[in-house]
Amino acid sequence: MVRCRFPGCIERFKRQRDLTLHMNLRHFRGLADTSSQGPSLSSQSTAQQGTMEPTPDNFDIDPEDFDMCHPAPASPTHNGEDEPHASPSLPPSPHHSGAKIYHPHLFGQKLDEKGQPLVPDTPAPPIHPTQDPDNLWAPFDGEAEFRLADLLYRKVEMSQGNVDELMDIWSLFGSQCHPEDDDAASAPFHDYKDLFEDIDRIQAGDAPWKCFQTVVDESLGSSAPEWQKTSYQVWYRDPDVVISQILSNPLLIHNFDPCPYIHLDPHGKRRWSDFMSGNFAWQHASKIYDTSTDKAKLHGAMAVYVILGADKTTVSVATGHVEYHPLYISIGNITNRARRAHRNSVIPIGFLAIPKSDRKYDNDPSFRIFKKQLYHSSIAAILRSLRPAMTEPVLRQCPDGYFRRVIFELAAFIADYPEQVLLSGIVQGWCGRCTAPSDNLDAPADRRTRHLDNIWLEEHKDNGRTLWDNFGMDDGILPFTHHFPRADIHEMLSADILHQIIKGCFKDMLVEWILQYLVIEHGEKKANEIIDDIDRRLAVVPAFPGLRRFPHGRRFKQWTGDDSKALMKVFLPAVADYIPDDMMKCLSSFLDFCYLVRRSDIDEDMLQQINRSIQTFHHYRAIFLSTGVRTNFNLPRLHAMIHYPLLIIQFGAPNGLCASITESRHITAVKKPWRRSRRYNALSQMLLTNQRLDKLHALRFLLAHCGLLPPIDPPPDPFDAEHDDIGPVDSELAQAKVELAKTRDSTYPRQLQALALHIQEPTLVLLTQQFLHEQLHPGDDNGDIALPNITSKVNVYHSAVAKFYAPSDLSGVRGMMRERIRSTPSWYGHPRRDCVLVVINANREGFRGMSVARVRLFFSFRYHGVMYPCALVHWFNCYGHSRDPKTGMWVVRPGFRDPQRRQHPQLAVIHIDTLLRGVHLIPKYDSKAIPSEVKHYHSLDLFTAFYVNQYADYHANEIIF
Repeated sequence: MVRCRFPGCIERFKRQRDLTLHMNLRHFRGLADTSSQGPSLSSQSTAQQGTMEPTPDNFDIDPEDFDMCHPAPASPTHNGEDEPHASPSLPPSPHHSGAKIYHPHLFGQKLDEKGQPLVPDTPAPPIHPTQDPDNLWAPFDGEAEFRLADLLYRKVEMSQGNVDELMDIWSLFGSQCHPEDDDAASAPFHDYKDLFEDIDRIQAGDAPWKCFQTVVDESLGSSAPEWQKTSYQVWYRDPDVVISQILSNPLLIHNFDPCPYIHLDPHGKRRWSDFMSGNFAWQHASKIYDTSTDKAKLHGAMAVYVILGADKTTVSVATGHVEYHPLYISIGNITNRARRAHRNSVIPIGFLAIPKSDRKYDNDPSFRIFKKQLYHSSIAAILRSLRPAMTEPVLRQCPDGYFRRVIFELAAFIADYPEQVLLSGIVQGWCGRCTAPSDNLDAPADRRTRHLDNIWLEEHKDNGRTLWDNFGMDDGILPFTHHFPRADIHEMLSADILHQIIKGCFKDMLVEWILQYLVIEHGEKKANEIIDDIDRRLAVVPAFPGLRRFPHGRRFKQWTGDDSKALMKVFLPAVADYIPDDMMKCLSSFLDFCYLVRRSDIDEDMLQQINRSIQTFHHYRAIFLSTGVRTNFNLPRLHAMIHYPLLIIQFGAPNGLCASITESRHITAVKKPWRRSRRYNALSQMLLTNQRLDKLHALRFLLAHCGLLPPIDPPPDPFDAEHDDIGPVDSELAQAKVELAKTRDSTYPRQLQALALHIQEPTLVLLTQQFLHEQLHPGDDNGDIALPNITSKVNVYHSAVAKFYAPSDLSGVRGMMRERIRSTPSWYGHPRRDCVLVVINANREGFRGMSVARVRLFFSFRYHGVMYPCALVHWFNCYGHSRDPKTGMWVVRPGFRDPQRRQHPQLAVIHIDTLLRGVHLIPKYDSKAIPSEVKHYHSLDLFTAFYVNQYADYHANEIIF
């Protein structure tokens, strides 16, 4: 390879003549100013040169992206008399702390329905679901009809024949009850057709599906391949209409940002959370304003950032791999929590064509280019209605009821790596965000940009082989973003935690590499014995809310993303005794990176932690080279890790743009509608189902806004192993709260002494008296006051519910999550006593301010009219004063007054308010093989030491440190 010697340039070429052409065109001819297309080459980072190991100085971050200093803030207002000055390229950082600074020009000024500015404190125009003020339920006659239609079509998905039968039964019952009143005897709907017609007449959420069809070249001969002679249909909705419906959804009023902002914590440090807090939103708002020829018209407008997502999905492997390629749309102006909770804010707007061919064309360059050209031209055609409003603002109503002048901007695209290859027009194995060569992805590299693509295409317009070999570009592919102002597909590619990190790096790489190491180190026979023991270790992991169990280890064929997530939570302790320390540190640092980037709020300090975790991982991954498992790390998904710090700075927390959002949307938008179809020409039926569901959702949201209905609960995670024990909750915002179950268990004695005998714990009475004494007399340390006598009835419960703020996990739109903590003598035939985190010192941070306990009993009693909810717990003692050096996890042991014989457990009765939440413990297996007779419900009783699992969920990872 020949390297360019021009200062600051790092391009490499296989042939000398390619280098000569490059030097003449790029460096000696000079470059025109193309700021509207992207940054010039001189602005590209060159700090990566000189080392292969990432350091804080050579990550994919430019000084322009991460402003640590504090320049003078720009004025947030403009009086309209003078010409507005050019907006800064970066959010200004004020000298004071704890603030949000909003963009000075595109700040979303409130207007009336005619586009006129409003005086302060003017109430917003009302949002009504219909134009009929006499019947807000229209087209239904009233609440009963709407709720019945919603129940039958959306909730229970009743078949057409069953709807007809239900209406017949309804009419029959009505005629029996009211034989002389035909109106009272009639059913709400005559039949399923009548039901569907009413749903179709709903105006809210109406975005009809349309179709365009490709035109076949008539000059093609009879010998042309079938894929060239086929006319392809692409179904789509008008994205302008869909975005208008998202913007006018009143239930998003508290999850809506009209203006880009920079968020500072009380110490004056940057924070990134929602999309609007990232640099992309601010920089592009500035670019929109600065490149406008009519700045007065743009001043006070609102930039609407269009987020797209696409991913092929298979609905039936058994019947012939039926595939669909949906295209989704959302906007960056809504919060990540709302997007992840699917409040009708991620909507399918297209189903792209999937060309098929014979096997002989699988590697045919013409067929490859044809598929990519069809893909990009289809997306460009679907989005064409947005183009006028990318330069000229249009009036739209927003969730708060006010109108604003909006201007559209293509912002991000959620896609896995194969989709990114399609999108960015690169060669498989290259990176869509930087120019690192596929045979050395660790090499220092510039960022890819639209402007850079244009330079390469101009330099090598007659030499596609050079573009392919030297730059990883597929000649002849024009990304759809070239048809829209300011759009750059390389800049739009977002982080994909699910496919890049969880499925790609963890399950497909690290887990497999560890298993390969065992074979290399111990031989196949011994390695299989070790792998079997690892599987048994995974099988005996104690149950925990939301944690998928592995009763047979990893031995199942079809892996989903949630299987990989579940394995990530329990894998580290399972292999701790079988792999070298460096391999453990590599795995541990990778898990730390995964959980850090998954958080919903990331500050400067956390960003540095992410950088350090990447550095540590890159350092210790060398163990896979030295042991012969790998010869290189030229894997695009693995390489993508180094881009995450920049992507956080640009787009905010990655969990708001993760492919898991579109993956879960596949279920409601593709897979369920397909199952409801007749399977023949299913797409048209699926589109109609989607349209009707969107209308029912939209009308229900608007009726809920008017106070006529409660809002729709967020959908549960369909992959949760114990969905009754964990899930999102739309409760009011609170840090943490634990409450006993609503219903007591009636099989227990109601008197304290009898209860102690029933559960065979004679110290219960004394422990409860001591607890009550501490509650009544917290300052009596000498025992001068006699213990109180408890005579009230006792209520026993088999569970408690913890509610806590966990926006990084599956939570409601307010970020709240619920978790059930169980203490029951029989759970699927076996006792289950969960463990909890107890706050013992609120002034100490992390795990040092908490203790672990296992709940023996939940109960409550009254004393002098006051209810005391309690828990009888068995304390666990922390082993050591710091984390285990090999795994990076805290270790605890159950406390006994006679630890040698494990007798007389250290028990206490504590108030339910001291509980923070449940905690997951994993046995510390040591080097002993696990007998096959041991089951997961034995683990907490059999093992003597346990790891405190900080990877059980993202909230646990945030608080256990």
